[in-house]
Amino acid sequence: MSEATSAAPAAYAVGAAKYYGSGAAEVRALDGLDVAFAPGEFTAIMGPSGSGKSTLMHCMAGLDTLTSGHVYIDGEDVSAMSDRQRTVLRREKLGFIFQAFNLVPMLNARANIVLPQRLAGHDPDEGWLNEVVSTVGLADRLDHRPSELSGGQQQRVAVSRALASKPKLVFADEPTGNLDSTTSNEILTFMRQAVDDLGQTIVMVTHDPKAASYADRVVFLVDGQIANEMRDPTSDAVLDHMKTLGN
Repeated sequence: MSEATSAAPAAYAVGAAKYYGSGAAEVRALDGLDVAFAPGEFTAIMGPSGSGKSTLMHCMAGLDTLTSGHVYIDGEDVSAMSDRQRTVLRREKLGFIFQAFNLVPMLNARANIVLPQRLAGHDPDEGWLNEVVSTVGLADRLDHRPSELSGGQQQRVAVSRALASKPKLVFADEPTGNLDSTTSNEILTFMRQAVDDLGQTIVMVTHDPKAASYADRVVFLVDGQIANEMRDPTSDAVLDHMKTLGN
């Protein structure tokens, strides 16, 4: 596991609040929380259903906007950006891994991996691309289309795509939710390697204590607020703590 760092956070939120509805029907998905994510660290976000996990990730990533408070990525105030500026931020500085692989069926693995960079008008860094592909074990599958790949291999393509542009931060939303346990462990091992070997920063939303055990740190949310944190988690310790949160 990587060491905690005293460097400036890769991303952080201050007083992050996200409300839906009003009056008696108001729902506080995020209720004024503060959180920071260190560079070169793997953080898991956990909590009961409706605790605000995905809302926090979406607001941190500029996919949604806060009702109040601020989110900063690489020192930039995402909350003050226009829609276009947030789009550029996501394209230039962030990577995303979702439960659905979101691959283009007619493109081979390599073309899927470099597609975001091509769309942004950038040429991929071939040295870095080769390092990423080697780390996730895809070197002999780059000419294959998604239909010719297993679910685990498709998710490796998605992981590679998220890393290929050297993003400041990768957000992962239940990235192993559709995979069997063996394949899930492979993908989580690859994500762990991306942090340890490639210096990546990853924030992952998960409900799975085993998945969380791959992280350096777990942040537990309850009712839109941070209830606790755990460093160097084990699956048993995470499971025990989740029971106290009512999940």
